[in-house]
Amino acid sequence: MNQAHRVYRKIVVKVGTNVITGKDGRLDPAIIADLTRGIAELSAAGVKVILVSSGAVGAGRSIVKPSGSMTTVEARQVLAATGQIHLVNAYADRFAEHGMLAAQILVTREDFRDRQHYLNMRTCLNALLQQKIIPIVNENDAVAVTELMFTDNDELSGLIASMMQVDAHIILSNVDGLFDMSGEEKKLIREIDPASKNFSQFIRPTKSEFGRGGMLTKCNIAHKLSRLGITVHIANGTTPGILQQIAGGEEVGTRFAAQKPKHGRKQWIAHSEGLEKGAVIINEGAQSALTSGERASSLLPVGVTGVEGSFSKGDVIRICSESGKVIGYGMACCSDEKARAAMGKKGEKPVIHYDYLYIKPE
Repeated sequence: MNQAHRVYRKIVVKVGTNVITGKDGRLDPAIIADLTRGIAELSAAGVKVILVSSGAVGAGRSIVKPSGSMTTVEARQVLAATGQIHLVNAYADRFAEHGMLAAQILVTREDFRDRQHYLNMRTCLNALLQQKIIPIVNENDAVAVTELMFTDNDELSGLIASMMQVDAHIILSNVDGLFDMSGEEKKLIREIDPASKNFSQFIRPTKSEFGRGGMLTKCNIAHKLSRLGITVHIANGTTPGILQQIAGGEEVGTRFAAQKPKHGRKQWIAHSEGLEKGAVIINEGAQSALTSGERASSLLPVGVTGVEGSFSKGDVIRICSESGKVIGYGMACCSDEKARAAMGKKGEKPVIHYDYLYIKPE
């Protein structure tokens, strides 16, 4: 077993629409065959693999033409509902050739807002992996519309990687990785330090033809995961044997080096932007205590100057300064009613305990 196989025991592989579909939107059997072969080889070597795959809407375009009277949302729902069957069957048939079973899991953003739903989903994925079944995860585009939608499957796969506390997250696109575009010639950036922040300077504002995601989104998610202790690779999924190359430790694509892993709950909370149920406003003293980094600090009611929204104990809430800046996120130790009643008082129990608190990096 090679070095990378020993290091990566559990991974998420995210496949973009433009990796597995051609210009006409039809699924590419050769690419799907190569990817499933790569996942089968990793699985045989003892690596647990979760596949997050886009392509349902793209696959739907090749088998159905929504009528012109349909709204954009209706057309997308029809394409997703019909295309998802086509997509999963294509994977399942290829995995069967390697003696492997595949399972389908469709999710929405709402599934990540509720801690119990979150834990149920994690239990399901762990059970499938224990049975050596490959979970194929996708957004439930047939019902996920407007505010229920993920930005793209890069966001979804990042949430899955964090939830499952994987060793590595492999994002497969139709480009070789992140390029430095600042000079006359573009250069592939082989490794990104977790301390790096401004990726927009390297990226031209273009999007894939059929997918919703862009390179800036991929980099921001990769950066966040690397800071949570997960190594991220962005590579070209149309390159034959790409998964074997990454697992073999070859220098392909762009690698985001990982920092020391964080506690599982902190990983969940760190990915809660847009999923929070409410918010608390804190004063400068509380903000200084939370962001100084000198010692572990919980958020106490004495530092709270305002409470917004309706939330219960265990819900994720946003932490804001009095100027409106989002400082971080945390899991509430009490309801919004109790938080309002204790607001500004000394000697009260924490609104958010340190173990369930995530402060955004500056």
